[in-house]
Amino acid sequence: MVTTVWRGYITFGLISIPVRLFTAARDAHIRFHEIHRECGTRIHQQLYCPYDERVVSPKEIALGYETGKDKYVLVEPSELKTIQPKSSRTMEIIQFVKLAEVDPIYFETSYFAVPEEGGQRAYNLLMKTLEQMNYAAIATVTLHQRERTVVLRPYERGLTLHTIYYPDEIRNVKEYEQTSAKTLNLKKQEIALGEQFAKTLVKPFRPQEFHDHYQERIKELIESKAKGVAAPKQQQAKRLAPVIDLMSALKKSLAKAPAAKPLKQRKLRRTA
Repeated sequence: MVTTVWRGYITFGLISIPVRLFTAARDAHIRFHEIHRECGTRIHQQLYCPYDERVVSPKEIALGYETGKDKYVLVEPSELKTIQPKSSRTMEIIQFVKLAEVDPIYFETSYFAVPEEGGQRAYNLLMKTLEQMNYAAIATVTLHQRERTVVLRPYERGLTLHTIYYPDEIRNVKEYEQTSAKTLNLKKQEIALGEQFAKTLVKPFRPQEFHDHYQERIKELIESKAKGVAAPKQQQAKRLAPVIDLMSALKKSLAKAPAAKPLKQRKLRRTA
């Protein structure tokens, strides 16, 4: 069942748009339960207090912030409500940007913004404005006890909202910073061959063509075991060694690749 994640107003100057947010995408995969191997019964987790040496009920649980070893400041949910910011109910647009300027690494979770009764015209105005200008809106909203910066953009028949990470949430990995192509002394011929091979794989983006093959194999395994028959054997992937001679590997790849169609014949859908 689809449930409302947030309910409030998008403000655009003096215009306010009543909306509800729904999660736009969620992880979908085969889930396993923990089972007691001896009797086949599902295991249940319990809330246990080691100090009182007993199981406690959810009603006895409070929120605690750790200030030191085994020291906590207790906070009640009602206290958190009293300090909720304005963005708990109002999503104020603070600027407009070109969507292409927002690097995808900042995107976190996506939501559908659905207009409430009386907000359809203003909702459509904002959506049409963003479409005509080819821009996205930056706003702030409080979700799950955090004030988030979000990106609003047109998507198909409505507005989609994306929460984004803050810069200090993007990790710095020293090993990653050392992978710059400038330090690898790539040859022009290698880059040219790399581009030539890449062009043989250029296609329009059609997400419906992609599938989780590992999940499909897990499903086959479960179905086989439920029927009491042997699971189909899968071909194991070969371990690959790092390529030493790039030129040779690229030339062999091009020889096996299908001929690339001229790019002018391709109609790529604009996403920004």
